[in-house]
Parts: sequence; C-alpha cells; structure tokens
Amino acid sequence: MTRTPLALAALASAAVPGLDPAAVEGVVQLHGRRFEVAFIHDTQHRRWVVRAPMSAAAGAQMDVSVALLGLLSRRLPFSVPAPKGFVALKEGGRAVVYPHIAGRPLDFAHLPGGPGIAAEVGRALGALHNVDLALCDEAGLPSYDPDTYRTRRLSDLDRAAATGHVPTALLSRWERSLEDVSLWRFAPTPTHGDLTGDEILAVFDDDDDAATGRIRGLTGWENAQVADPADDFATLVTQATPAALDSVLEAYAHTRVDRPDKYLQRRARLAGELKLVSRLLSAVGSKDHRGIEACAGRLRQLDAHALDHEPDEEPVVPTAPSVQVVPNVPNLTDHDVTDHDVTDHADVAGRFDEAELDGRGPLVHDPSTTHLG
Repeated sequence: MTRTPLALAALASAAVPGLDPAAVEGVVQLHGRRFEVAFIHDTQHRRWVVRAPMSAAAGAQMDVSVALLGLLSRRLPFSVPAPKGFVALKEGGRAVVYPHIAGRPLDFAHLPGGPGIAAEVGRALGALHNVDLALCDEAGLPSYDPDTYRTRRLSDLDRAAATGHVPTALLSRWERSLEDVSLWRFAPTPTHGDLTGDEILAVFDDDDDAATGRIRGLTGWENAQVADPADDFATLVTQATPAALDSVLEAYAHTRVDRPDKYLQRRARLAGELKLVSRLLSAVGSKDHRGIEACAGRLRQLDAHALDHEPDEEPVVPTAPSVQVVPNVPNLTDHDVTDHDVTDHADVAGRFDEAELDGRGPLVHDPSTTHLG
C-alpha cells in the first residue's frame, strides 16, 4: 500500500510519546521502493524520520538493521539512526521513527582530494570495518567468507548471462576476475552494504570549503552484512576523482587495525560494475520490461567504455569539473530503484537510498510541505 505523508505523520505520533507533528515532508515514491519515508517537524521544533516497510521482506531487513544500529551506536565515531519508537502496521510488520541526523549528503564526483572531508570518509569506513564481528553475529547479520561470496557472484553472473542482455566481452572479463582466486583473499568485515554519497551526512566549518567537512552520520543500513570490505568503496571508485580516492584510501589504511589487502580497489570497481547485474536480475524477476531495457542499455554502454582499456587496466575515472559539497538536488531514492531512473553510465554504482537531510538544502518531496494544525 501507499501511505500519504499525513498517514506517515500519524504513525510517527503513535510511535513516539510526545511527538506532536506540526509539518510533514513526504518523499517522492519511485518505482521499486522498499520503504515509505517522511520527515516530521514537531511542535517542539524537533525533526524526525519515519520509515514504513512496504513488504514483509523489507520489514525483516529493517528489523535486523535496527538490532545492529543499537550495538553500533556507541562504537563508531559518527552517528547512526537511533530508533525512538515503533508502531505496528495493520498489514504486518512495523514502522520505525528516529531523530533526524543533521548533515549534508556528499557528491562523490566533487569530493576534493587531500586532508579534510575525503580523509574523513576513509576514517569513517575504517572505523566501521574495525568493528568486532561478534557484534554482527549478535545482531544476526548475514555473513559470507571469501569463497562463498565469490561463488554467489558467479552464480548471479550465470543467471544474468542466461537473460541474453549482458555483452559477451563483459561476461568474459567479469568471469576472469571472479575465477581468479588470488583476488578474493580478503578478511571479511562489517559492511554498510550499498554505500553512496547520499548515506554519508557531513557538516562543514566553512560552507564554501568542502575540505573543512566532518562526517556526522551514516544512514541506510538495511543491506549491512559481513562480507567484502571492497563493497563499501564500489560507488567511490566509479564516481570520485583519482586524487579524492587516494585520500580516502590512505586515511582508511591508517585507520584499519588490519592492513587492507592489495586487491581491495580492484574488487571495489568490479563490485560497482556488478551492481548492474543485480538490477538486471531484479528487473527480470519483477517482469519490469522498461527496467530490463534500461539495464541492457547501460550494460552496452559499459561494454563500449571498457573497449578503450586493456582487460586488466583500471578504467579512467572522469575528472570532476569543479569542487562542490553536494549536488543541487540530492537523490532521495531507494536501493531497489531501477536503472531507468539514472542516466549517467559512468556512475555505475548509482545512488539508491534515502538521505536524511537537514533544512539547508533542497529536499525531493511532494510539491509542498504539509503543515498540520
């Protein structure tokens, strides 16, 4: 079902005693969303986020992430969503309400190199990947060893090949990487699972200087798991400039308790490309013909782009035209949005999750904020 922003505000009021909504901003519901989201302003000038799962599977995923966040909240140098209340949904499952985390999402394409916000990103990821795996076991996170993870990716690739939409050259290149066991000797770590700039919220001492930024929080934890640490760099390696990526990786290496493996960046680029495989399989499974065609088109573009490089050469990352902190209009979409909602084939990873934004930047929401009372 689809709830109106007013209905989501009512859920928030029922979930948190003393939360009296004064205004609500509803997020645009795009095809493939797994959660309904709204931002609530209450009469005490507090801001909240309410999220309601749209399926039993999404609800189960959310419950696991809630358990994890309770364990992570005191162990990370940045904020994570802290649920303050739940309310049962009549169709089953529950909605969650938590205080809004102030901050601005990052645009990886305009991340400046050197000390500052890029290094902060590296330190934040290093802190997450240092978390004790016993906490993840306690939260019930899915966990994959290197060989199992590699085998799962090969299985997905076989299924994608059967659709007939993946170019032969891409299949061959990906298969070579997945069959090279030496690339997959990594130590599993806790991972965010699908990290984009939208989930990294930063604050800045100087709004005109992106280098003065600090990471305030990370959101969108429904895909968290114990797996390949390279997965959390999948979007960075496809969007960031070489200078910014070097700064992130240097700070990350200094933060990690264990030395990162030498193939992390190469697997991260592969993970970014294989996101298209996941979206293709999702579109095929849901018989979304428009999504299938969009994914097929992007795969052809990726194949054409790869022809300019040797098989084992790292693709060139486009140079950003200028340094900016955030895009003009942040994406507030979900991980399952199909590829016809994104057009830039160089951004292989895409941005597919709700970003909890503060009031300083534009929000993608219904045409106007609904004021209550």
